[in-house]
Amino acid sequence: MSGESGRVKGKQAGHATMADVARIAGVSLKSVSRVINNEPHVSARLRERVEAAVAALDYVPDTAARSLAGARSFTVGVLFDNPSPNYTIKVMSGAYRACTARGYHLRIDNIDSSGDSAALAEQLEAILRHSRTDGFLLTPPLTDMPEVMDLLEARSVPYVRIAPVTEPGRSPAVRIEDAEAAAAVAQRLWNEGHRRFGLVNGPVEHGAASTRREGFLRRLRELGTGVVVTEAYGGFQFGGGIAAGRDLVAARHPPTAIFATNDDMAAGVMVACAEFNLKVPDDVSVIGFDDSWVAMSVWPYLTTVFQPVEQMGQAAVELLLDRGQDNPPFADRVLDWHIVERASDAPRR
Repeated sequence: MSGESGRVKGKQAGHATMADVARIAGVSLKSVSRVINNEPHVSARLRERVEAAVAALDYVPDTAARSLAGARSFTVGVLFDNPSPNYTIKVMSGAYRACTARGYHLRIDNIDSSGDSAALAEQLEAILRHSRTDGFLLTPPLTDMPEVMDLLEARSVPYVRIAPVTEPGRSPAVRIEDAEAAAAVAQRLWNEGHRRFGLVNGPVEHGAASTRREGFLRRLRELGTGVVVTEAYGGFQFGGGIAAGRDLVAARHPPTAIFATNDDMAAGVMVACAEFNLKVPDDVSVIGFDDSWVAMSVWPYLTTVFQPVEQMGQAAVELLLDRGQDNPPFADRVLDWHIVERASDAPRR
């Protein structure tokens, strides 16, 4: 191997073959295939030799040829039915990053889960019939729907769930401790002296929405009596947050602090506060959840819970592709969260 770029002489980027990699590495084609496909029980020495040859040749695996050569399609599917575009984009970004790192394609499908079980099954059957995938990522609320899991299991299609609440242990999953994070929000607002709270909830079919609500309320009950909590529904949407915020601040005894269980709704609450000539955080403290781009597109900047949505998408793909390789059958990967302190909450005046 020589040359300024470290490439093998005479080879152009993207034109090397697997046979070339095998020749340069001094191993068999089968060995190269095992390394490229990330198969288990590959020695560190073999992997190092093959990866060095791949780098020297600028070898790019042909996913179409790989899928024809075996049972795999080298495609991962993500199923969505989520009202928050910010959440969806971040999951896709993380999943795409993990797929490209492994030489896989990413397929995106949206499913309307509001119908009956027959309609849901028909949509899933159509996706399975018209596409080849090596497995799916399920996002809320699909991640907690038994009919979705039943159908995929009946077709022997692997899947990983993102942020599941029901049936823990049924499948590999990636999540954070939503209840714990919401409890930390309650503790923060309590420490700031607030005793009248507003809570803006997401869709009941989204398990995380209910978990965040329960964590927030449980911590307030633990902290003491005399706490007033008024709830409103926002549907995880910006418009829903505006409507919920209007209801809360128009009450006879409005809250001095509002927790919205996602950032889209929190931004809507801040619009409602402005409509009523209430200043955030002087008159009302507002805290969101997710730390999406929305948190930095409002003024004042939104205090929120950082949920590593991109990392969750990436980790879910890794669990899917690494199933059976040094992982328990139903690995549950719990990622960290933290409160991002900005300017939308303050001690009660």
